[in-house]
Amino acid sequence: MTTVFSHQPVMLRECLEGLRVRDGGIYYDGTVGGGGHSYEILAQSSPSGRLIATDLDEEAINAARQRLSRFEGRFEIYKSNYKNFEQVFEEAGIDRVDGILLDFGVSSHQLDKEMRGFSYNKPYAPLDMRMDRKAYLTAEQVVNGYPQERLFRIIRDYGEERFAAKIAENIVKARSKKRIATCGELVEIIEKSIPKKFQLGAPCARKTFQAIRIEVNSELDGLYDCVVGLSRKLKKGGRIAILTFHSLEDRIVKNAFRDLEQDCICDKSLPVCVCGKVKELEIITKKPIVPSEEEAEQNSRSRCAKLRIAERVTD
Repeated sequence: MTTVFSHQPVMLRECLEGLRVRDGGIYYDGTVGGGGHSYEILAQSSPSGRLIATDLDEEAINAARQRLSRFEGRFEIYKSNYKNFEQVFEEAGIDRVDGILLDFGVSSHQLDKEMRGFSYNKPYAPLDMRMDRKAYLTAEQVVNGYPQERLFRIIRDYGEERFAAKIAENIVKARSKKRIATCGELVEIIEKSIPKKFQLGAPCARKTFQAIRIEVNSELDGLYDCVVGLSRKLKKGGRIAILTFHSLEDRIVKNAFRDLEQDCICDKSLPVCVCGKVKELEIITKKPIVPSEEEAEQNSRSRCAKLRIAERVTD
């Protein structure tokens, strides 16, 4: 039985308007997912626009290829991390592009499919969380194998969880009696670690699951350098649009854009510039764009999204 890959693209209109997609342009979608954003990029760049895309999830790639089939000959999808853009661009025979889109959100399909182990709402799901099903490291290995201090740092830093120390302590206690194998078992440990008065509102397991997923997929490793490197692959006037879903990603993107927008960084006391730094980007979104109330209502997974857009101003 074939599983339908479902993912509702977040801020689709805002992304397309921000990229200023046009006929004949070359675009890179580094996180193709189910192909929702890519489909509109190809539609709006018709009849001769070209799309290069990457993803680590083979189910997503297969779904995207099927969804984009009407544009056959105008797109190529590579099973690769978007951080490997240099290699992908070389293989695709391109050097510069007119637009870049990165969507760091976990797809609805990945969250909803029990065997992927991404969701704290799937109690019987195995602790997996791998974007690339062929990768070695799983959430189960992190939870059962990492020392307590390392678990604490991951949950504190990647999940921004105030009760990280207690959660890490209780994970280690629980696994000493029995290996933690399912999402439900981990949720139970997390809930026991957080005082009841702090369990109101958002699910209390959300931050810890986010932290472990980031660790499993090395999501923040090299992200700053990747944003900088990709921005330098834009043609003059080309734009980069990035969708983030938690403050750690957003902060990295914000800092990368800010550093590329900055001109001379010499000491102001010097009579002339000696650093040679020039402004490379113009930040289009001085504050990030967030979903409309209507979109947030229709797609709850869009609520924490932030969109930042910048334009290349040098050759």
